[in-house]
Amino acid sequence: MKRFSMRAARSRTRLIATGAIACAMAGTMALSASGTAGAASAATPGVTSTSITLGATEPLTGVAANYNDIAPAMAAVFAAFNANGGVNGRQIKFTYLDDQYTPSITATLTHELVLQDNIFADVGSLGTPTQLEVQPYLNSQKVPQLFVLSGCNCWSSSKYPYTSGYQPPYTVDGKILGAYTAKNFAGEKIGYFTQDDEFGFDAIKGLNMEIKSSSVVSKQTYVATTAAYIAGLNSQVAALQASGAKVVVMAAIPPFVNLFATTAATLGYTPQLVIDGVAGDPSAIGSSAVLSTPAPAGQALLNGAITDGYGAFENQTSNPWVQVATKLLTKYDSQVATKGITGDELVGKNLTRQGLLNAIAANGSKFIESGFVPYSYSSSVHFGYEGEQLYKMTTAATPITLPSGTYLGVEPIGPVYYTSPGAGPVKVWHGAPDKVPASLSKVA
Repeated sequence: MKRFSMRAARSRTRLIATGAIACAMAGTMALSASGTAGAASAATPGVTSTSITLGATEPLTGVAANYNDIAPAMAAVFAAFNANGGVNGRQIKFTYLDDQYTPSITATLTHELVLQDNIFADVGSLGTPTQLEVQPYLNSQKVPQLFVLSGCNCWSSSKYPYTSGYQPPYTVDGKILGAYTAKNFAGEKIGYFTQDDEFGFDAIKGLNMEIKSSSVVSKQTYVATTAAYIAGLNSQVAALQASGAKVVVMAAIPPFVNLFATTAATLGYTPQLVIDGVAGDPSAIGSSAVLSTPAPAGQALLNGAITDGYGAFENQTSNPWVQVATKLLTKYDSQVATKGITGDELVGKNLTRQGLLNAIAANGSKFIESGFVPYSYSSSVHFGYEGEQLYKMTTAATPITLPSGTYLGVEPIGPVYYTSPGAGPVKVWHGAPDKVPASLSKVA
């Protein structure tokens, strides 16, 4: 299996939080020293007096390869910290391996990271089905599984105390998108198009809290495999079209949103799309979101699509987090120049796994970060964000311009909303976002 320690990013720049996991991790490691942290760092796997070894599994190839530049963005942020003294004098060694979004491969590679690479923590690994596969193993080995890039409700569980999510729970996504849909498309027939795993299941839980069951006329699913992608979505799209659904709410990864859009264009189906933020980045969706003449099949369907996000997009160039992220990542990896970061700049020396978990539980909700709402970490809650901004994909917005092409832009609509993954209303968030700390600007 090919290894990557640094890799040129390709296209995806969805949120400035792309690199946030790296910066948050660095700050959290610095914070994690305490008198009750546990064994001395000399006995902690992956930690020496000069280094900290971290690992991750990512879909660098395969059906979810649209996400293959997240890990390089993390690596670039770690490189920035290393160039500025590391974390309390320790250099971060970050290894990420290609699991192709295939759970069996994830299991093999995660065992390799733990047993051969002797990682201190698994950080920022991506995927609901893939990370569910290794959650029991990592917890049994007492290896922190942190900032999982998935919104599965399963990351906050007393059964698995070494696991923490990062993205908003998919049920939160579903509630916020569902509330918007119910209000703005009242009386319309609604269809669901979702991934056939916990990603889709959790999103539907949230949608069903806000959308009347009598409004939902069709529920279609897909399996996130290369074979399923090649087989196409004609039957699912045709079923939604036949049901009369005028609005389709999607909980799907980017390539399947792209395939849905191109398939719908072929069938002459033009519903209003409401897309979970997992595929909220037009540049990640790909060919149907490209701004070109003539417009590609599917672009008309995406133009006007509603989505959500927990931080700013890179085309929001006046955002100070976007500015510092661009500066930092341009300096340390020019091909991920529009990825972003967040940070926490506290200091500690006695780095242990338990100390790391203690630090997140005690201080996570107060970490300085780039999202619209604070993290919700505590001793009992292992979710990251629980609030989001609604966005619209549109040709009227500033385009997203990358080496790979120019894509539909996004523009924010309405206020920031927050809610819990369980029962409870969707509310407007009135808090102010965190300011970029001066220490982080110096690193950049």
